[in-house]
Amino acid sequence: MPIRSVPSWATTTVLALCGMVVALQQTLVVPLLPDFPVILGVSAEDSSWLVTATLLSAAIFTPVISRMADMYGKRKMLILALAVMTAGSLVAAIGGSFGALIAGRAMQGFASSLIPVGISVLRDELPKEKVASAVALMSATLGIGSALGMPMSGLLYNAYGWESLFWVSAALGLVFLVGVLLLVKESKITTPGRFDIAGALVLSVLLTAALLAISKGASWGWTNPLTLGLFALSLALLAGWIPLQLRVNQPMIDLRTAVKRPVLLTNVSSFFLCVAMFVNMLITTQQLQIPEQTGYGFGLSVLVAGLAMVPSGLAMVALSGAAGAMLNRWGGKPTIIFGGAIMALTYIARVFLDDAVWQIIAGATLVNVGVAFSYAAMPTLIMSAVPITETASANGVNALIRSLGTTVASALTGLILATMVVEYNGVPLPSLNAMHLSFWLAALAAIIGIGIALFIPSSSPAPKTKTNVEETMVHGQVIMTTRPGSQQPAIVTFVREDGVPGDWARTDHEGQFSAVLPGPGRYVVVANAAGWVPSSHLVTFSEGITEHDIELHHMLSLSGVVASGETAVAGALVSLSAGAGDFIAATHTDDLGGYTLDLPPVGTYVLTAASPQTETAASVKVILRARTERVDIELPA
Repeated sequence: MPIRSVPSWATTTVLALCGMVVALQQTLVVPLLPDFPVILGVSAEDSSWLVTATLLSAAIFTPVISRMADMYGKRKMLILALAVMTAGSLVAAIGGSFGALIAGRAMQGFASSLIPVGISVLRDELPKEKVASAVALMSATLGIGSALGMPMSGLLYNAYGWESLFWVSAALGLVFLVGVLLLVKESKITTPGRFDIAGALVLSVLLTAALLAISKGASWGWTNPLTLGLFALSLALLAGWIPLQLRVNQPMIDLRTAVKRPVLLTNVSSFFLCVAMFVNMLITTQQLQIPEQTGYGFGLSVLVAGLAMVPSGLAMVALSGAAGAMLNRWGGKPTIIFGGAIMALTYIARVFLDDAVWQIIAGATLVNVGVAFSYAAMPTLIMSAVPITETASANGVNALIRSLGTTVASALTGLILATMVVEYNGVPLPSLNAMHLSFWLAALAAIIGIGIALFIPSSSPAPKTKTNVEETMVHGQVIMTTRPGSQQPAIVTFVREDGVPGDWARTDHEGQFSAVLPGPGRYVVVANAAGWVPSSHLVTFSEGITEHDIELHHMLSLSGVVASGETAVAGALVSLSAGAGDFIAATHTDDLGGYTLDLPPVGTYVLTAASPQTETAASVKVILRARTERVDIELPA
């Protein structure tokens, strides 16, 4: 059980260190890949699965565990992620076989979900003024963890053997598992419901097929039947998964929220910025290790080349405070653009400045400075655009998008480096032109990411709120009284009486919703659904968890009276068609000549009335808006 009162710095520190340990797993075995074929008696192609297994596991389980964190508890999922990573490290250390190593590495990748879930915990548990800096620090651990992984692995391997890498990972996992148990409180913000098992399974197979095809396409051959088959399978599963997510009551990924402009543009921008970021990690160490005799390499050992990456990782941590301050002052959009601009300009400079080791190190460090600002902004932009009850799953999707970006960067850069080579002592090495082309493409990816980020809607800073005020959880149902059983998706928004924005929520197929308010008080509650008159009222919410249902009583309609002179025409046919001629709806007038039709979407329509008794008809052109309309029709005498 966690202690009663946990200082915010302690929660931030333990989660940031957990993030660093998770990031270490990504590069843990990279320096040993040339040696594993001899150690384990496998081919070089087989040994590459020690990296692929971790990347696949991370991509598959991150959105799944993040969704479960929103539903069942974020602290529980942090504990699960660390426990699986620790167990996987032990399996790899003790197993002694290639199969055990693959299984252990896949279990280590499971822990990647810890970072988006941890960021969501920081949002829930920290005072609002400290969230931005804490999120920036948590994001920066990706850089320091990856940068430390390579030299640490080389040192441990040379001193104690390859098993020591996994023993150290297991020990760190156990230490931070205890740290989470003691210093991280369980968030009260959860979304009750049933987990979308079918959606999770289909998504897992879809991602496995797509990522295998992308990561292995270069070695298998892009036109190989297996590669093409995996691409075809992923596309077929995607075509079935999208309607499944739109139909299921509580989907694995809320696609309606994912296509909101701020969320969609942030994710697409994140993809391109992560492509740019990963080129730095892939190229820099190779550039430093290429023999000096080539005229453009520096002949450093694997260990020294890895140590040269440490300053770039430390720069990310050192600048996390500055990134947090920029987020608090100017918001996520300027911050992500600023970070992308630093990356783009640095990559262009690296094409021309590569004559000395210090220039390479400075270039790698400046790229990571840009990454520090961009990575800090990504989860901030996502969390500001989604319901508070979905922050973990939304960050999980963003992490998945970033993982796809790094996979594409790895495949594309690997193809360039393998294609544009020079011979040295009979060994093909990446040419200088290949590295320069990779830098140009990374700069282009960063520029595309900036261009997309420019269209992210700017959000006004929220009014100042009291710190250390416990948030209020609201559960409820939107009830459509006049048409029970035909539930429409509705949006419920909350604004405090003094103008402080609360939260918003989308109802499920049963009308249920959950929202988180920034404390007790009086709120304006607005419920809106397509085809219904919105409902708004003032409600006073107390501390803790509150149940509050909302009723929608009136549907938006088009109504009126059909008359001939002073006489109402009963039984007349009233039909509505679109301006292009498409039939929309029809009804008959009642005994008083009245009619009512459900209001169609905004647009121009033709409304027609015809009376069989008088054998007369009349049409009028109407422009309908999103409000109840009354249109009377006069039939000729």
